[in-house]
Amino acid sequence: LSVCDYNLEKMGTKKNKARHKLLLDVCLAAKFEAESLIPDHEHYVAKYGDSGSTICTMLARSFADIGDIVRGRDLYGGNKKKERLEEKLKQYFNNIYENLESAAKKHYNGDKNNDFFQLREDWWTANRATIWEALTCDVDGSYFHATCSDSDGNSQYQTQKQCRCDKEKAIKGSGGKAGDVNIVPTYFDYVPQYLR
Repeated sequence: LSVCDYNLEKMGTKKNKARHKLLLDVCLAAKFEAESLIPDHEHYVAKYGDSGSTICTMLARSFADIGDIVRGRDLYGGNKKKERLEEKLKQYFNNIYENLESAAKKHYNGDKNNDFFQLREDWWTANRATIWEALTCDVDGSYFHATCSDSDGNSQYQTQKQCRCDKEKAIKGSGGKAGDVNIVPTYFDYVPQYLR
């Protein structure tokens, strides 16, 4: 899969709004990525029949690629556009780092020398559900196997619509606050790229 990163290439890196602008631009890139994949999937199914690879599966793989790019883990770089994108992302995360409170800066001490890998990882973890929602906003489909858990934690079910776990049924996240649920039915973004 080739991730459509047009929006990411064009993003600005102004200091005071970097984290919000980054989320907006990544969400827009995810939405446009889905819009480019949906017709391809329909053509594939029309030509070869349904292989069982649902649109949700395709989007999950693309989601993982977006996560790799944001976190600086994309193994298949090497062209000028990807290098420019990586430089932009480093600028974004530098600006986010510079605007952190002193305790948070202390937490990421030394991360600047490593292209902000820990900050990028934490940013991805904090925003992955929002990015998944952007990627799946115009999709109607189910994930290929039961990956969602009911609130009792005992029963599994498939995504019912938009490739998302139902917030009403979903198991509460680690924070335990109302509405703090994991709607993302995949963990492909945590599988090393060469194994996907």
